[in-house]
Amino acid sequence: MLIVKPQNFLLPAPLPLDCGRELRQVNLRYETVGTLAPDGSNAVLITHALSGDAHVCGRHTPEDPKPGWWDEMVGPGRAIDTDKYFVVCSNVLGSCAGSTGPRSVNPDTGNPYNLDFPVITIRDMVRAQHELMKHLGIRKFLSVVGGSMGGMQAMEWAINYPDQVDSVIPIATTSQLSPQSIAFDWVGREAIKNDPNWNDGNYSADHVPEGGLATARMLAHITYLSDESMSRKFGRELQDADSYSFDFRRDFAVESYLEHQGRRFVERFDANSYFYITRAMDYFDLAARAGGDLARAFAGTRAAFLVVSFSSDWLFPTAESRKIVRALLRNRLNVSFCEIQSAYGHDAFLLEADVLGPMLRDFLANRLEAQHA
Repeated sequence: MLIVKPQNFLLPAPLPLDCGRELRQVNLRYETVGTLAPDGSNAVLITHALSGDAHVCGRHTPEDPKPGWWDEMVGPGRAIDTDKYFVVCSNVLGSCAGSTGPRSVNPDTGNPYNLDFPVITIRDMVRAQHELMKHLGIRKFLSVVGGSMGGMQAMEWAINYPDQVDSVIPIATTSQLSPQSIAFDWVGREAIKNDPNWNDGNYSADHVPEGGLATARMLAHITYLSDESMSRKFGRELQDADSYSFDFRRDFAVESYLEHQGRRFVERFDANSYFYITRAMDYFDLAARAGGDLARAFAGTRAAFLVVSFSSDWLFPTAESRKIVRALLRNRLNVSFCEIQSAYGHDAFLLEADVLGPMLRDFLANRLEAQHA
């Protein structure tokens, strides 16, 4: 059994942010697995999605009932083989899983930041990760790998630190959040704001906006699935009865499933962090920073790319990945692209380990060989 210990890194200096403010006493929660090679050539950074954390693989204790969120892909003998690679994963800035976020204590006041926390961007998250890279003594990542919001971070690495990234694997992601996705985020935040416990973000640990956060999660979770996967898993099956209730209680199995997902999310996530991280995704637009030209955004990039999409992902569809690929090719970069046929929707990057795994294994092995050539 792989036992992994969470660690903390306190940034040595204030972190400048895109909004013009800076954060002091920034902590990053992170985990590492494997051994860094003497020449430092085998370091792989894994970046997580919206509600993820630093616990990418293994277990924290032998009694821990649940492994890391990508345990099927990362670990000894897995696609990202921790017997071969030194894997780093950190909880993003703004989260609630150990890194500094809106529920952290503001050193200027001694109270939680709540909505006094500065608005952050995906690039801010990557700036903090870069400080961790220096702390760990890593000169260059063999690869930065991430799905969904993790893919956004991976691309930011390639653009902002071109000499410190050999390759990038953006999976099920996009170069800019679409109006539809921004709309989903807005409705989710409005559900939280309309919860009676919201209190303008100044809620106590005993009175969190559970109903609003659960509703936001249910709405978002629908976008992670596909019509085909929901039909296969639930159909129009009833949950607890043989016939309709003819009222507005939970009738269908899919309703029960979403309710369960909402309850589970409230147990492990914070409403204020949901605000800040979804807003960071809303602001993500690589082309906008380059005058609307995505190819120009990648102009200084040197990394090799493996871009992966999934056929049933309607949140970040294959067309978005193809747009990224075209921009990379315009810069004559080394690019591989694959659309994986899957019924799982956006969540396929977490579920299609049998198909995705060999692809990542071969790509990383080739990059490592090229490093030593």
